[in-house]
Amino acid sequence: MSDETLEIEMEQEPTSGEMLQEPAPSHTGLRPPQPPPSPKAGEAASLDMLMDVILQLTVELGRTELTVRQVLDLQKGSVVELDRIAGDAVDVFVNDHLIAKGEVVVVDDKFGVRITELVSPMRESVEAAL
Repeated sequence: MSDETLEIEMEQEPTSGEMLQEPAPSHTGLRPPQPPPSPKAGEAASLDMLMDVILQLTVELGRTELTVRQVLDLQKGSVVELDRIAGDAVDVFVNDHLIAKGEVVVVDDKFGVRITELVSPMRESVEAAL
């Protein structure tokens, strides 16, 4: 070791009569604080973040109830009768929430749904209560 002395500054706890004061932050070279973004700009940014979120879309043609025996008896060619009449609108769900009604169409040898009616959230909650 050299003859130089190593000095260590130690912070002392303030006594009951002393107030601990921190130095004021230096603002040299900093930009002035920016006003918060308008709500519309914030909403647009929030929506942009959600645009790539994957949702599950389900189209329900109809429903029925079967016993375990009936399910076990199903085989190739079996026909299961549903609770809807041919030509009735199908239900369109997004993440298990009814959002629309539509009709089945064929597009390039694949099934599709043409939306015929959008369902309001209020109507969905009324139908769920029934």
